[in-house]
Amino acid sequence: MDGSSYYIPAAAMGVALTVKAPALLRAWRDPLLRSVSALLALAGLVFLFAAPPTIAKVNDITGIANVSAPLVYCLLSAFSAASLVLVVNWRGGPPEVTGRLSRRIVIGYGLVIVAVITLFALGDAPQERLVDFDTHYARTPYLREMIVLYLLALTVAGVAMNFMCARWALQVHGWLRAGLLIIVVGYLFNLAYLTTKFGAVIARWNGHDLDYLSSDAAPVLASAGAQISAAGFCLPLACQRVGDNWTTWSTFRLLGPLWRELRPVSAHADHGVRISWWSPAELQVTQRESDIHDGMLSLYPYFDPEVRSRAYDAAVATGADPAQAQAEADAAMVAVAVRARAADPEGRVIRSAGADTAPAASSEGPRDLVRMSIALRHSPVVAAARGPAGTWPGSDFHERTR
Repeated sequence: MDGSSYYIPAAAMGVALTVKAPALLRAWRDPLLRSVSALLALAGLVFLFAAPPTIAKVNDITGIANVSAPLVYCLLSAFSAASLVLVVNWRGGPPEVTGRLSRRIVIGYGLVIVAVITLFALGDAPQERLVDFDTHYARTPYLREMIVLYLLALTVAGVAMNFMCARWALQVHGWLRAGLLIIVVGYLFNLAYLTTKFGAVIARWNGHDLDYLSSDAAPVLASAGAQISAAGFCLPLACQRVGDNWTTWSTFRLLGPLWRELRPVSAHADHGVRISWWSPAELQVTQRESDIHDGMLSLYPYFDPEVRSRAYDAAVATGADPAQAQAEADAAMVAVAVRARAADPEGRVIRSAGADTAPAASSEGPRDLVRMSIALRHSPVVAAARGPAGTWPGSDFHERTR
């Protein structure tokens, strides 16, 4: 047996864990991220140590026949605990409640692990079995109890996972619901795996031979269940990350027209500290917003509240809601101020304004930079405000925006 049916899912879990590693290093205190990483690591270890070649190697290195059996059972129990802890932390709630429940799960399955090790030490398994340990020693004292104990522990975890995820899926939407339903499907495969294991063991108790259920069918079901469940756990987190990045880059792109409009008048346009193009999206957006604010700061002496007021009325007259009208009015004021600054290369307006001149601010609250940027490109109000070169919008402003 080459163990490829075990090593392939183990490698898949390793790849998924590697992808998660940078995020874990950045936020290792995040219990949800730690739970996902622990789950992937344990799933990979289960398949690695359950592979027949690995079983033979571990038994040979330790010199203890079948020591791999309790090792795999302990890893499976730890995997079950990690699954339950992940769902508890994923669903959220008061930290003291989730922390207490997580500790109870860890303690409970910790006791199972201790019991598995103890029962193996008390039992007698002299003949090495690489693929049929469960059925071969199904009637051996202590080993029989060990086998039943680990199967019951996995069954409890599987039923609990299906119940919690299915109930939670009814209360949420989007990628989270899709992930939870995938997890339910994965744990249905796990329950099928446990059914074949129990079936083969019980058949042995009754003098029948259904070992193929445990040796051939169960590993396939376990592999499918683990990989499907891992995909369900990772999907919502990955899609949320992709969605956040998409939103951030969309914001960066939408700020482009306003950034380009203000770049010629920004005090730091040429000699400011620039970030590299491969920097995180959040940092790119922060840099662009900083450039915009720098440019607007240099334009404050040229801002004309009258232009803004006329533009606001024109935007409302075209059917814009108050927020949109405010953005179009601010954009129109910026466009006119940029033209005025270009017409004053010596900065006479800035000098005459004096050091104590307060910046013009919107009475409606903080400016919506994204809406302003969009308005610069698409708003007829802003286009009218730009007007013929060298003129500012006056009494005919409403006429020119119709």
